[in-house]
Amino acid sequence: MTKEAQIEATLIENLKALKYHYRPDITDRRALEQNFKAKFEALNRVRLTENEFLRLREDIIETDVFAASKKLRERQYFQREDGTPLNYTLVNTKDWCKNDYEVVNQLRINTESSHHRYDVILLINGLPVVQIELKRLDVSHRKAMQQIVDYKNDPGNGYSNTLMCYMQLFIVSNGSRTIYFSNNKNQHFQFNADEQFLPVYELADVNNKKINQLEAFTEQFLNKCRLGEMISKYMVLVESEQKILVMRPYQIYAVQRIVDCIHQNRGNGYIWHTTGSGKTLTSFKASTLLKDNPDIEKCLFVVDRKDLDRQTREEFNKFQEGSVEENTNTETLVRRLLSTDYADKVIVTTIQKLGLALDGTHKRNYMERLKPLSDKRMVFIFDECHRSQFGENHEAIREFFPNAQLFGFTGTPIFDANANYKVREGEFEQYKTTKYLFQQELHAYTITHAIDDKNVLRFRIDYYKGEGDQKPKPGEPIAQQAVVNAILKKHNAATNQRKFNAVLATASINDAIAYFRLFKKVQQKRQEEDPNFVPLNIACVFSPPAQLEQSQKNATDIKQLQEDLPQEKEDNKQNPKEKKKALEEIIADYNQQYGTNHSINEFDLYYQDVQQRIKDQKYSNKDYPHKNKIDLTIVVDMLLTGFDSKYLNTLYVDKNLKYHGLIQAFSRTNRVLNDTKPYGNILDFRHQEDAVNQAIALFSGESGQNPKEIWMVDPAPVVIDKYQEAVAALGDFMREHNLVNEPQEVYNLRGDAAKIAFVKNFKEVQRLKTQLDQYTDLDEEQQEMIEAILPEDTLQQFRSSYLETAKALREIQQEEGENAPEEIQQLDFEFVLFASAVIDYDYIMNLIADSTQQKPTKQKMTKSQVISLLKSNSNLMEEEEDLTDFINSLDWSKGYTAEALKQSFEDFKEAKYEQEIAAIAQAHSLETADLKNFVAQVMSRMIFDGEKLTDLLEPLELGWKARSQAETALMKDLVPHLKKLAEGREISGLAAYE
Repeated sequence: MTKEAQIEATLIENLKALKYHYRPDITDRRALEQNFKAKFEALNRVRLTENEFLRLREDIIETDVFAASKKLRERQYFQREDGTPLNYTLVNTKDWCKNDYEVVNQLRINTESSHHRYDVILLINGLPVVQIELKRLDVSHRKAMQQIVDYKNDPGNGYSNTLMCYMQLFIVSNGSRTIYFSNNKNQHFQFNADEQFLPVYELADVNNKKINQLEAFTEQFLNKCRLGEMISKYMVLVESEQKILVMRPYQIYAVQRIVDCIHQNRGNGYIWHTTGSGKTLTSFKASTLLKDNPDIEKCLFVVDRKDLDRQTREEFNKFQEGSVEENTNTETLVRRLLSTDYADKVIVTTIQKLGLALDGTHKRNYMERLKPLSDKRMVFIFDECHRSQFGENHEAIREFFPNAQLFGFTGTPIFDANANYKVREGEFEQYKTTKYLFQQELHAYTITHAIDDKNVLRFRIDYYKGEGDQKPKPGEPIAQQAVVNAILKKHNAATNQRKFNAVLATASINDAIAYFRLFKKVQQKRQEEDPNFVPLNIACVFSPPAQLEQSQKNATDIKQLQEDLPQEKEDNKQNPKEKKKALEEIIADYNQQYGTNHSINEFDLYYQDVQQRIKDQKYSNKDYPHKNKIDLTIVVDMLLTGFDSKYLNTLYVDKNLKYHGLIQAFSRTNRVLNDTKPYGNILDFRHQEDAVNQAIALFSGESGQNPKEIWMVDPAPVVIDKYQEAVAALGDFMREHNLVNEPQEVYNLRGDAAKIAFVKNFKEVQRLKTQLDQYTDLDEEQQEMIEAILPEDTLQQFRSSYLETAKALREIQQEEGENAPEEIQQLDFEFVLFASAVIDYDYIMNLIADSTQQKPTKQKMTKSQVISLLKSNSNLMEEEEDLTDFINSLDWSKGYTAEALKQSFEDFKEAKYEQEIAAIAQAHSLETADLKNFVAQVMSRMIFDGEKLTDLLEPLELGWKARSQAETALMKDLVPHLKKLAEGREISGLAAYE
């Protein structure tokens, strides 16, 4: 018995011990459907005729897993043959434990174009809802996931045209490590220059200890009631994105603790979940579960800024459309509080509106109107409950709603060490901490846990050492000119050549204004001196002085915004007219840069636009030109809490930070993306190492460990040593194959095994080099050492050799599929490591133009050097062949402009396209015009929803004798051509012909 077969047999025995019915007789589609019919009839107490069942089967099978998932959870209608209605359910949604749970293995779904077999599938009332794939220990989980998704995307796979459409979860295990992820439509793994992965989940206990062994996982996760609860309660259908989310273990524990606390009426509590851990989803789920609790009158989710009010409301409505409505003002809030409408049971509001509603002196007498609610059971859930403003309203809420329960979420709790306020109770004085306000910690998932789970990144801190004699002193500012010079010098390295962007945190509004003007002046001078200098796109944002606002509404909005912006609120009291004038100047510059029309009178729209442009960094320069993006945003308090963007990786610090403020600010940089973003980058101009160490010690949440080792990446010397070891290992590998350690020798490696070993070796070299490239504090000696280990030219040639080798292995992987050697099937190429944010389509065209024109100030490269550069970067892989042919066709002695080159390249591709289509048409005795029309139809439809490619051949009336063979041959010839036109997008149905 093989290892996988042994794991499978043990799993089935464990499931049987959990009272699953083992059904070895269900091995094909017909048996699966007949079993479902029996379970359906038992659940709904009905007997269906064969015709009725066939109609029902057609009704419930969905091509879209999201639509199927909604049907699984909702009551449905069916008309019987005699005209009577049948209101039915697919599962017992009131008590999932009472459904029928079965396990089948080696199920085959034979459809027209596939013969798939699945290791283990769990059925609920006959519907396949969980698929478990068992793999060997040495198979990477990412590769195993890719195989499942590829399997799912094969044409005729059964997931869109059989009962398999109800699949909710996929589980992958090798016995020692078990992961799971949700099923979604158009689900793809992209092991390419974008490297997009699905969210992966690992089970953990309530103390965040992983449960990886399959036997323990089975007992904890797959026991019938727990699995039913997981699918019914803790999977969220995101309406706006038509996507299924599965909650992480720590989110589930937090929700359960809140719900239990309310059910048992055990007072208040807080949830310590680190920034970036998905607190909004957790609070949403807690709120929606409370919506159906008849003992609760209202559930209020309370935030403390207008922008977070909007952001949170949008997030809630993303999970469930219309679940919360906008509270435009306090009057609307009061009306919704008094409403008996079910839709008004969960309300998102700001602490400021709530404070006004409970203000007994307000002229609208809100408090008097709310008196009927005062003795009701209310639930308040506070986002980021450590804010000082919440503390001021705490007693007012408790006094007015004595039966209320208050719950707080925070990524950075207030302890005695970082508390700013004291309260006196009788003779005793104590700090106003999170625990003081909320009584008890219900669940903790700290940044230490999140880093360990790879849910957030570690940090890398460069304490600025100064230039020459100017050495910074801890906590003291240095000259702004030195800061600007350092940022301009380090920014490209810190942001991976502007693939990411950055925030500069300043100590005051005056400092922010001064920095904005200084950057503008310095960059203009650099451009005059150096035509190759590309300036940073810089934005600046701080709140305007509320007292100068003519509109009462604007003034109120800005005051509300400033409640959590203490520095800005204080700064705006001094010389407000000057600050307003400066902000108008900044917005005018912004309008000129981006072609917008913002004004200080609608500051919120400007602020929203800045946030969106920071997030737009995710688009390539080809899709969204760099001129539209923001490289650096200068701030005071704004954006340092609550703002998330995966493409923000760097924080420049010129203000004193400590404790929770420091952690919140640093955490803007550590959202996970892929291997091109190995850590969050901090460049501290105030040399606050002691403050950092104190904050890490306070918020690590773990005793008996050195949290710095978990939170911080290795210092540069350690990574340089690892890089040297990786390059030495590559050299040893080449010598083992009787080759010198040179890039051109890679092509002399014989056999797939040697090429696979090279791919694995060189990936590690490139991964470490990617990390070192983003270190901003490398001195000259260290830079020389890195260059000596592997010169840049040699590294580039090795990258080119790697990509050629990897592409050849990938073609075997794609063409032979399951028939490819197992070592090739399991290979993960990680092309993202070889993608350059700089060397894109525009860069290549500009480089050719600069190299062919006789301008001494421009960079000069030969034709072969440009091609070598092109081949060493994976982000142009799809166009590499065409670009290489195009470059070879150019006369290098002629001068070209970049725009002329782009047009010539389009003409070149069009001519090549015409030649390819004409050749394929001639080979298959077709008219070129007819074949071009067919290709156009394929590209316009992309053949989603299971439509077969060959259906589009019908209008051609080919009249071939051996039609199916001829169609297959034609499609096989067209596949490379169609894939090139698709530019990396998936065309459903292509795989059958590859």
